[in-house]
Amino acid sequence: MSGYDAIDRALLVALAPDPRATVVALADQLGLSRNTVQARMSRLEASGAFLSFERSMDPAPLGYPLEAFIAVHVRQKRLRDVVDEIAEIPEVIQAHGLSGAVDLLVRVVCRDAHDLFRIDGEILAIDGVERTETSLAMGELIPYRLGPLLDRTA
Repeated sequence: MSGYDAIDRALLVALAPDPRATVVALADQLGLSRNTVQARMSRLEASGAFLSFERSMDPAPLGYPLEAFIAVHVRQKRLRDVVDEIAEIPEVIQAHGLSGAVDLLVRVVCRDAHDLFRIDGEILAIDGVERTETSLAMGELIPYRLGPLLDRTA
């Protein structure tokens, strides 16, 4: 983890299982002063070490219990425009550009199968989208995590 020293890495390791740990709890756990932890946390946050809090929110209580992945095939030279339009769809929670046969992998949440059909139709209607392939997520088997990487580098 270039750019992070031993204290930064120790803070990140301590935060992995408990991202809401207080500065006081982290200071006690790591044997550091509260001011040191606060300063390091501020610096880590400013450097972009932490992702958005939204990543930890569950969309199911908002009425979106289903999740799907839509592989999007885009006509050449239209990728930026297609991405801009896909970003306007509220149910799109993430998208990645890919190398290979698929151009974009779009992660969406939906209320039910009819809602997913509507969202897929909105994506298909975007000028530059050639076709989509939709897969309903059956369950998250390995949640987003960095703990094992942090353990390896600490």
